Amino acid sequence: MIQTETIYLTEVTRLGPEVPDFLEAGLLITFAEGAPPELAEMSVLHKPTTSREAPPQPGDVLSIGEHAFRITAVGEKAWKNVLELGHAVFKFNGEPQTELPGEIYVEEPGDVKLLEEIRPGARVEIKSAERSD
Repeated sequence: MIQTETIYLTEVTRLGPEVPDFLEAGLLITFAEGAPPELAEMSVLHKPTTSREAPPQPGDVLSIGEHAFRITAVGEKAWKNVLELGHAVFKFNGEPQTELPGEIYVEEPGDVKLLEEIRPGARVEIKSAERSD
């Protein structure tokens, strides 16, 4: 049987005014609701509903709406930031190793227009890769 586990699930509540520029550059910056105004300006604000203590691994999947992107690298401090602040820096570059410890890299978006997908009400989920039991 093929099983996947929800590692993290959240819903987008608001987009800061600088978000379109970051998304155009392949960066998705998130903070949980309640972030300071200067951080909220550049962030996708969200309300997490599910989180797991263990971090995602390369091969796990970031889903935004109907689109799925493979995670290629997770910085050593990235998951602590997600759990404590709802803060993540997702870089859509497909690289196998992060430059900074707080980043999570995912495959390039291809034809997916991130700005059209990331909007209030959108579900953002990280799921484990499909594994056979």
